[in-house]
Amino acid sequence: MKRRNFLKAAASGGAVAALATPALAQTATKFQWRLTSGFPRSLDTIYGAAEVFAEQVKTMTNGNFEIQVFPAGEIVPTAQAAEAVGTNTIEMAHTCSYYYWGKDPTFALGTATPFMLNARLMNAWLIEGGGNDLLNTFYAKHGLFSMPGGNTGTQMGGWYRKEITNVADLDGVKMRIAGIAGKVMEKLGVVPQQIPGGDIYPALERGTIDAAEWVGPYDDQKLGFYKVAPYYYYPGFWEGGPTVHFFVNLEKWNALPPEYQAVLQNAAANANIDMLAKYDYRNPEALRSLVAGGAKLKAFPQDVVEAAYAASNEVYDELTATNADFKTIYDSQKAFRSEGYLWFQVAEYSFDTFQIRNRTKG
Repeated sequence: MKRRNFLKAAASGGAVAALATPALAQTATKFQWRLTSGFPRSLDTIYGAAEVFAEQVKTMTNGNFEIQVFPAGEIVPTAQAAEAVGTNTIEMAHTCSYYYWGKDPTFALGTATPFMLNARLMNAWLIEGGGNDLLNTFYAKHGLFSMPGGNTGTQMGGWYRKEITNVADLDGVKMRIAGIAGKVMEKLGVVPQQIPGGDIYPALERGTIDAAEWVGPYDDQKLGFYKVAPYYYYPGFWEGGPTVHFFVNLEKWNALPPEYQAVLQNAAANANIDMLAKYDYRNPEALRSLVAGGAKLKAFPQDVVEAAYAASNEVYDELTATNADFKTIYDSQKAFRSEGYLWFQVAEYSFDTFQIRNRTKG
């Protein structure tokens, strides 16, 4: 493993102890696994994280552990990826947990839910706050073991064919939106649609949907949404810090030698920080380009954000009253959110506000 990449992995806080060469040398068993991505190959950031992971695993095992990455739909559709891993149809997936919230709303908490944690706090909760252990207790019921494998940072609020000036403008809007966010926006009159990334553009172009959220400027530009839905809103309050997970079949994971488990965890930690760094680096230029190309950048009206916040709390109250797994994980995130933003209010917010104010002054 290259020293630079290993240091990046360690910096994520998720890397385990450095591996001893003799331990790997003594592991004669070779592995060849397949991994299905939840994303199209064209998205080199979010899809590319799986390739970064596979390359690291191969390098750290001297070629003894090879993982072949397949784009969404090539062998398993995105909507079936987690189930395919849990039933051992395929060994691994790299996808968003909230895509499977229809099976159990608790899946949504593994990625992002409205008005919860930003990227740094999500990583802190997963790695230091016991979050990943809580998630894996839940995922084990579905035959899965998970490792954080990327974060996009706070996403955009999506692309709209018509301008949104108040909450009433959302009534009847057919919108591609994933996870519990769809249930929240439904309370505001939106008709949620869960559509894979590769199918969003034609749906917008044909008018099958009126709006769509995806990720942010870099990926959105690649998918060309601005050509058919010019109004670009921010922020994506339903995805403050969405985590993408590597899912491994639980039996396959438990059967791995400990040193190979450590390799996979190190490689996932590297992919986790690598994805966020790429988005933070590439989004500014892409945003400038989108606006120059005609995208109409707008903040959500305040009444939309306030109404969505109230609707989110209604949804959380409904789910915690009926789903014990959801309540356990949500309560942990909610408590951590309060503490995390206390700290951010003192340090991050104060510093960032000053810096942004100075930037606007030139």
